[in-house]
Amino acid sequence: MSLRYALLGLLEDGPASGYQLTARFERSLQKHAWTARQSHIYPELNRLAEAGLIVVAEEGARGRRTYAITEEGRTLLREWLMTPMQTRAVRDEYSLRMFLLSAVEPEQARELVLRYRADALAELDELRSITARADADTHPCGKLRFGRLAAEYGIYQQEALYRWTEWALQVIDAEVSSRNNS
Repeated sequence: MSLRYALLGLLEDGPASGYQLTARFERSLQKHAWTARQSHIYPELNRLAEAGLIVVAEEGARGRRTYAITEEGRTLLREWLMTPMQTRAVRDEYSLRMFLLSAVEPEQARELVLRYRADALAELDELRSITARADADTHPCGKLRFGRLAAEYGIYQQEALYRWTEWALQVIDAEVSSRNNS
């Protein structure tokens, strides 16, 4: 059901075609929040239009349609945002691998944690670049624009992951040292 709200949220930021929405999904939401393919997006756009939550604002060449959110869609989006979240199913491979690090030798665990640290640093660079570009642009919503707060949330998450890797490396190194001294 969240695809519906993701699309409404993207359209809250401004009218867009199905192609543009797919590209925005791939650029911002897919990696950090929600995965959807073009084959999911277009049928959902049709359902949203049938429900009166969006309208075709413009039709162009080759059947290109630009969609815009309606007041009814805006109201539904805001109601959904203000409704407490239900317990969600979590599927986080990073966390699962962290749980299972004891299944490998300490040297292998160290190697994995170093990879996690490199991933965190790369992600931090990317997110900081995104926020710098967003902050350089003018937008009616300022720093409350679509995705800006979420990007900052991602920065905090990656900084926490980096700090965890530093701690985990200390724990692993202490364990290796203690084993070598035994």
